[in-house]
Amino acid sequence: MTVDLSPVQEYYKDKTIFITGASGFMGKVLLEKLLYSCHSLKEVIIICRPKRGKTAETRLEEMYKLPIFQRIKDERPHMLKKVTIYQGDVTFDLLGLSGDSLKHVTENTNIVFHMAATLKLEGNLRDAIDMNLVGTKRALAVAKQMKNLEAFIHLSTAFCNCDQEVMYEKVYEFPHKPEDLIRMAEWMDVKTLDTITPDLLKPHPNTYTYSKRLAEILVRDHYESMPVIIARPSIVTPAVAEPLPGWVDNMNGPTGVLIGAGKGVIRSMICNGELRSEVIPVDIAINGLILLPYHNSFVEKRSLQIPVYNLTVDDAKKRTWKWIMDVGRDLGKKYPFEVGLWYPDGNITSSKLYHTFCTIMFMWLPAYIIDFLLLIFGQRRFMVRVQTKVSMGLEVLQFFTTRNWDFKSTHFEQIYQELDETDRQIFKINSNDVDDYEYMKQSILGGRQYVMKEPLTSLPKSRIQLRFMYVLDRICKTLIMTGLLYWSSQKLGLIELVRNGLFVSK
Repeated sequence: MTVDLSPVQEYYKDKTIFITGASGFMGKVLLEKLLYSCHSLKEVIIICRPKRGKTAETRLEEMYKLPIFQRIKDERPHMLKKVTIYQGDVTFDLLGLSGDSLKHVTENTNIVFHMAATLKLEGNLRDAIDMNLVGTKRALAVAKQMKNLEAFIHLSTAFCNCDQEVMYEKVYEFPHKPEDLIRMAEWMDVKTLDTITPDLLKPHPNTYTYSKRLAEILVRDHYESMPVIIARPSIVTPAVAEPLPGWVDNMNGPTGVLIGAGKGVIRSMICNGELRSEVIPVDIAINGLILLPYHNSFVEKRSLQIPVYNLTVDDAKKRTWKWIMDVGRDLGKKYPFEVGLWYPDGNITSSKLYHTFCTIMFMWLPAYIIDFLLLIFGQRRFMVRVQTKVSMGLEVLQFFTTRNWDFKSTHFEQIYQELDETDRQIFKINSNDVDDYEYMKQSILGGRQYVMKEPLTSLPKSRIQLRFMYVLDRICKTLIMTGLLYWSSQKLGLIELVRNGLFVSK
C-alpha cells in the first residue's frame, strides 16, 4: 500500500541516521520521533556504552520498555527492527567503533545527530572537556570518513555565549582555543586543573557552558570541509504532547526545582521573578532538530558562515519565573507527590539575605534535626547529604534565573514559515496554541509518574498526607519562631525587663 509522505518525510526516505547520546533525555525522544514520524527511513544507528554490568543491547531492550515507545509498539512495531546498536563511547577514539561497525557507519550514514555530552553544570573541567569538547572532535573525525554525509547536527546550548547581551544565531569568538584546552587537559593533573578552573571559566558560570562554547568553535572550524550545523536549545523541559504529555526522565533544570519544591526539600530559591523564563518543551526542540537537515537541503548557495539555530519559543509564550513558580506551587498542592520530607511551601526571592535566612531555618536546620533523629533510631542518615546536593544545584541555577536573556531566533522561525501545513502538524515547532497552565499540570504529573515513579492512583492518599504535613509544618514553624523570639528576647534582656516591670506594678 502506498503511503503519502509529507515533504520532510520524503526527505528522510531511505536515509540512514547516526545518533550519539541516544540514551539521554533528548536522545530517546529523537529516536522515538524519527522511528514514528519518519517511518520511511532506512536505518537508525546508535552507539551506547555498557553500564552497571549491562551490555549496550540490554540497555536498548530496557529503553524499549519505557512508556514513550509504546505507540511505536502499538502502531509501527516493525520500525524497532530498523535500529542498529553498536557498543561505543564518545570518550574513545573513533567513538569506540572499529572493523565492521566502523565500516557500516561510515559507508551508510547520511545524517549525524551528535547529542552525547555531560550535562553536569557543577562537574569538573576535565570531564567536561573530555565529553563535550574532545567527544565532539572524535565525532567529527568519524563523520569526516562518511561517504554520503549530508548533515552533521551538533547539539549545543543557547546559554554558551553568556557574555553577550544579545545572542544572535552565529558562533562567537573566544580567547581560548579548543585545541589548546584539549592539550592542557591531557598533560595537566586534575588537582592543578581544578585550581585554575575558576579563572579559565570567566565569564562562564560553569564547565558545561564553557566547554560547549569551545565545542561550537571546533565545529565551526570544520564548516569549510563538512556540512556541519549547530543547534542551540534553551532549557529543555517536559514534552507538550509527544511521545507522551509531560514526558521527562531526569531532574535537571525546572523539573528538578518543581519536584524538589513539591517534596518539601526546596524552601527558598534566588530568582528574579519578573524575568522571562527561557525554556522549550523537549518535543518542540526535537522537531526542530529533525527539520534542520531538511531545511538546509534547499539552500542553493552555501552560506559564508556556519548555519546556527537558536531553538527557543516565541517571546509571547515566555512566562515569567514568578508565574511558573506560583502556578507550580498551586498545582503541586492539587496534585501532590507521595510522602515528601516536608510541606511544600517554598518561595523565590531576589534577596540573598532573606534567602540565607530561609535556607538556614527551613532547609539546613530541619536536615540536621532529621539526621539527628535517624542517628538516634539507628537509621542511615541522608538529609544533610541531600541538602548539600540541592544547595549546589540551586547555586548553579541562580545564574540563569537572575539574568535577562535575549535570544534572536530568526533562522529557527524561518523554518516554520517555509513548512507546509502537513509538516507543521507532524513536526510541531510553534507552541502558540499551547495552554500554558495545562502544560504546567502535565509537567508536574510527568515528573510525578516518570521520574518519581508515583502512579496517579496514589493521588487521594497523597492529598491526605499533604493536609497532615500542613498541620505539622504550621506547628513546627510556630515552635521555632517562638523559640527564636524567646532566645532573642532573653539575650537582649527584654524578658528580664518585663519581669521587673511586672514586679514594680505589683
